[in-house]
Amino acid sequence: MSDLKYAYYPGCSLHASAGEYDLSTRELFKRLSIGLTEIPDWFCCGATPAHNVDELLSLSLCAKNLELADAVEGDVAVACASCFSRLKFTQHTLEENPTKRKQVEKAIDAPVKLDGKVKHLLEILAKDLGLERLAASVNKPLSGLKVACYYGCLLTRPTDVPNLDCTEAPTIMERVVEAAGAETVAWTHRLECCGANFTLSRPGVVIQLTNAILNSAKEAGADCIMVGCPLCHGNLDIRQKEIESVYSTSYNLPVFYLTQLVGLSVGLGSDKLGLDAMIVNPLPLLKEKGLA
Repeated sequence: MSDLKYAYYPGCSLHASAGEYDLSTRELFKRLSIGLTEIPDWFCCGATPAHNVDELLSLSLCAKNLELADAVEGDVAVACASCFSRLKFTQHTLEENPTKRKQVEKAIDAPVKLDGKVKHLLEILAKDLGLERLAASVNKPLSGLKVACYYGCLLTRPTDVPNLDCTEAPTIMERVVEAAGAETVAWTHRLECCGANFTLSRPGVVIQLTNAILNSAKEAGADCIMVGCPLCHGNLDIRQKEIESVYSTSYNLPVFYLTQLVGLSVGLGSDKLGLDAMIVNPLPLLKEKGLA
């Protein structure tokens, strides 16, 4: 039985378009006996537009959520890379700038909570639980599955803010999925932007950027892509058929959340991982590899 307990901040996407990420996170942590208690009365952290519109609003939204998290035992666990980035950025900014901290405290009418840690699910699995304990929980290794680990923009950048892993050469995603028995591929676009902020305003830019990512993963010999961000997942999975049409190509690369792949390795069924919500059907690949 694990003694790990966390205050869970799901964020807006996991209660809507990325429901399978929320489901697989809860089920995986339950299987690993990691305590996960949803923060009461949490609300939107402002990602992605708030910081482009009103800095005080953006900082205050995150600061208030961190205050609410104080009601739950443990560090704050975050699944969404964008939420993770905004919460960490707020802590970093208010620690460095006493004037902004006072403005935010006035706005939320409460002291700013900066002593609690904000952790992405990757950090919890790789460091808090530990890779050895994770590997010991695997009963259905992802043998033969070649995975392209996609970090995107926000998991490790900007420098000195997320502190999740090395900014330019991270390996935490690879280490986690390799502990689950998979093989990872070396590829050129694992840190490149998918254009998430342009999803609605400039879809042509998104299609161009995302095509380059998919092409890089395919050329590297990947069977699938693994992500830790619902915005990246949306662009790579939902738009994949459109991208194939525009560029007259075929990728057929399932895009998994990290909790879905690790969940498979510890014996969770597809109904507990939300695999039926994926646009690119992963079942033919998983059956081919003997994983479904």
